[in-house]
Amino acid sequence: MKNQDNATPHPSARYDDLVRDTIPYYDLFHEETINLVKAAQIRPKIWLDTGCGTGSFVVKALKAFPETRFLLADPSGAMLDQAKKKLATYSGKRVSFLDPVGTQDISPNLEKTDIVTAIQCHHYLSNEGRIKATKKCYDILRSGGMYVSFENIRPFSSKGVVIGKEYWKNFQLSRGRDLEEIEKHMARFDAEYFPLKIEEHLTLLRKTGFRTVEMLWYSYMQAGFYCIKD
Repeated sequence: MKNQDNATPHPSARYDDLVRDTIPYYDLFHEETINLVKAAQIRPKIWLDTGCGTGSFVVKALKAFPETRFLLADPSGAMLDQAKKKLATYSGKRVSFLDPVGTQDISPNLEKTDIVTAIQCHHYLSNEGRIKATKKCYDILRSGGMYVSFENIRPFSSKGVVIGKEYWKNFQLSRGRDLEEIEKHMARFDAEYFPLKIEEHLTLLRKTGFRTVEMLWYSYMQAGFYCIKD
């Protein structure tokens, strides 16, 4: 069931703890995104993290990229409140917050950025909303900039969906989550979030205009992608 203060199944005040018991390898999504940007030898001046949640990723990225300024966006005011508390020492210096907004509705007049990250946020959108959000990320990037996205994904087959859900359920059981809560979480598939297959992601990214489109990560029912705006 969706929370009242954000689109995830976790209240914003407890999100950081609960998400790690729900999404396998969640912290590695952050670490590998940072490693990827370093490997691409991009020296980002401005970085937009959309769907920023409580700001945990930006805390790590600030340390890894000490010369970078970060813009944070999220549709949930409650999530942004948590992020503002967490990043209070950086606010106004290297960190700025947009008013609550989904990626698809970010102003087209936002300054061009070198990096856009969208980690575990766009799978809540409809197909039309996802297209708009991806295009907005493309438009915000400067030439040569990088877009990195992680999302829940749909396995290739109906049997794969069944196995994937069971696999994911077993992970959550191993983390001590209540079976009833896990079943509610599994019921959100195609009801509160709308995952695409991997090839559908790749097609969408290419149609948006990205010519360099690659996979970064695939585990359980999550995948990561990166693109360069050539």
